Amino acid sequence: MRFKPVRRRLATVLAVLVATTGLALAAPTSASAAPRPLAAPGDSGDDGEGGSKSLVQQLEEASKGFVEAKEALERSKKRQQQLTAKLKEIDADLGPKQAALDKIVQQTYRTGRLGPMAALITANSADSMLDRAQTLEMIAVKQDRAVRDLKGVKTQQQQAKVAIDTAVRDGQRQVDVMAKRKNQAESALKAANAASAANDSSGDSGSTTTSSGGGGNSSVASAARRNSDGSLPDESCSVNDPTTSGCITPRTLHAMQEAKKDGFTRFVACFREQNSGEHPKGRACDFAADKNGFGGDATGSSKDYGNRLANYFISNASRLGVLYVIWFRRIWLPSSGWKSYSGAGGDPSSDHTNHVHLSMR
Repeated sequence: MRFKPVRRRLATVLAVLVATTGLALAAPTSASAAPRPLAAPGDSGDDGEGGSKSLVQQLEEASKGFVEAKEALERSKKRQQQLTAKLKEIDADLGPKQAALDKIVQQTYRTGRLGPMAALITANSADSMLDRAQTLEMIAVKQDRAVRDLKGVKTQQQQAKVAIDTAVRDGQRQVDVMAKRKNQAESALKAANAASAANDSSGDSGSTTTSSGGGGNSSVASAARRNSDGSLPDESCSVNDPTTSGCITPRTLHAMQEAKKDGFTRFVACFREQNSGEHPKGRACDFAADKNGFGGDATGSSKDYGNRLANYFISNASRLGVLYVIWFRRIWLPSSGWKSYSGAGGDPSSDHTNHVHLSMR
């Protein structure tokens, strides 16, 4: 983990000034100044992301498993398409190979597959015997080559069919995994948030209304770096977090930079020490809805800002590598869309009514 010594030294100097001179530092109010921080996690098991440690771990596991299975399914479908196209090429090549062999067989039938002794007995002269033997040898060579070519193409055809069947079975396994992961996430939420879900008839809706974080954003983010097979690389907390003195993953930094590039420039805080969740792993950021940082429940333009930001991450979830999004007592899961999600503390921070929480893979 790399830290920023400059920030540490600055903080130390300011502390000394305050202690020795009694100088009072005025609280900044601009969007670029240090905003009000989020409330610290409580003692009730809240991990700082609005849910219990167990719930957050289950959501992380379920969402990551679902997205990875979904991407594996897409790769399987792509592989099936490639193999099907290859099989068509093999089938097209098989016809001419079979026709060539049939032609040789017909020629052999007319000429007769005579050995050297038979050719000698039936020949009228030494020259005719030699011509006959050479002709038969040439036909035999051609036939052997044609048979080998035909067998090779048929072997390729069979291998392609087996590979397609394997890809289909793999795809079905991924579908099963996706269903299980979806059920895992929804069951965890239902158990942890049963009361809120019962009072909110739209809690299981996949809609994006204003109350559930709507007011979408049409901006398209640049895609995060991927492996050659299309999967996302494993990343550690290896780059400096520009919002704190901690660290984040390169993919988290990319998502934050893309959001800023597309107009979401209000205060952000990423790395944070806590009991669980993605913040201490450098895979989560909190985006303040209000210009002055994390205050009370967002209203008016601040809530609209949060709505648009939440949907920006949702619409770019695959490109950026989003794990889930929490905003205004709702959580967006890649398997299920928006779901009811009330914080353990019942305050703006744990209810996520003053900031959009982004968790990354």
